Amino acid sequence: MRRSAQSRRVALVTGCSSGFGLLTSIELAKQGYVVVASMRRPEAKDALLEAARVVGVESSIVVEAMDVRNEEQVTSVVQQIYECYGRLDVLVNNAGEALGGLIEEIPLSVWREQMETNFIGMVCVTKAVLPLMRASNGGRIIQLSSISGEVGFPGFGPYASSKFAMEGFSECLALEVKPFGIDVVLIQPGAYGTPIWGKGFSSMSTNTDSPYQELLKSILSYSKRSAEDAGNPLDVAKLVARVATMRSPAFRYRTPLGTTVTMLAKRGLPERWFQRMILTLLTRKS
Repeated sequence: MRRSAQSRRVALVTGCSSGFGLLTSIELAKQGYVVVASMRRPEAKDALLEAARVVGVESSIVVEAMDVRNEEQVTSVVQQIYECYGRLDVLVNNAGEALGGLIEEIPLSVWREQMETNFIGMVCVTKAVLPLMRASNGGRIIQLSSISGEVGFPGFGPYASSKFAMEGFSECLALEVKPFGIDVVLIQPGAYGTPIWGKGFSSMSTNTDSPYQELLKSILSYSKRSAEDAGNPLDVAKLVARVATMRSPAFRYRTPLGTTVTMLAKRGLPERWFQRMILTLLTRKS
């Protein structure tokens, strides 16, 4: 039997144990959504439920165990959404990790892990929800991409590759599902200070005799400063919630302002000039 909340809008958010996923779940619940907040490790749900309790939306949050890389688990969660609510209005593809290092020195296993989580996992969830969205006569898929989906920064080859793949996938998807009333929207945050970067920074290392050692030190120093000086991640979550409720959203949104400035520079400058500018920015002394 379906729950009495079936008339309410329903959102599925992936990667909700921390960061953008946690904050986005709260913001969508505040907008009146029933939020199915999925996470790979549901034992980490306490932070989300406490945040929901503080603002009075705990009853609107349903935590589900879901590893986006596990097709059987993904299919099961989407089936549960159908059985409980009979609809899915919004999917927020947020689950991911940031792995890095210098390309020559990154093991293939790291490349596979990065693509499996950030790209293949996202494809898996998207494919699973499309039949339900079509049956619901429409929906909205919000992709948490990154400025790294349009600008490749040294030291973040695996992460940038996964986000470039997400961008291309989303452009194709938007054209394929538009006739069914399904919107696709890309959101490209800059380097906000969320827990995703902790593993990314810790995964970056070189041998003491590496020819890239000095470059990596500069990249890490700049990246950590950027994460510390970045804006409030809540701004991204609020943007996602606004996009979810807009009548006609744009296809891409960038935040904060510096992200837009970077893209304007990439598009307006000769490519070699832009590359030199990025290298100079990353390697200059603080």
